[in-house]
Amino acid sequence: MKEKTIDYFLRATWMAVSKFYTEEAGKKESTMATGFALISIDPEEGAPSTSLGPKMGMEATSLSRTLKNMEDKGLIERRPNPADGRGVLIYLTPFGKEMREFSKGVVLRFDEYVKQQIPEEDLKTFKRVANSIMDMVQSKSIYNSDK
Repeated sequence: MKEKTIDYFLRATWMAVSKFYTEEAGKKESTMATGFALISIDPEEGAPSTSLGPKMGMEATSLSRTLKNMEDKGLIERRPNPADGRGVLIYLTPFGKEMREFSKGVVLRFDEYVKQQIPEEDLKTFKRVANSIMDMVQSKSIYNSDK
């Protein structure tokens, strides 16, 4: 491809970041998905299982598999939701809280490194552009216009 598309840069950048996170998670015999799930669960209040998928951008099937693996590794426990008898709350175990801190540290280290390497103005522009692209995609109007 002579000229790279916007899609190419988005995908290639996320794949590189994802690979980085996967390698870091692998040092603790974990995965990127597990790390994001740990960060998404409130360490004190837990989280309804139904809120995790949308928060993480995961489909229900992938989330179920991730939560099952996390439960098998002793990172989380499921408890009935006292406010809704049909629902389940996900809580971190002490080991889960420890791994959450590791995952959070990886993300914060990455964030800090990027901030040190890229000028603040460029990061502001990047965030504005990324938010605009997200809004365009979420509006689902890209292919619905007569233009």
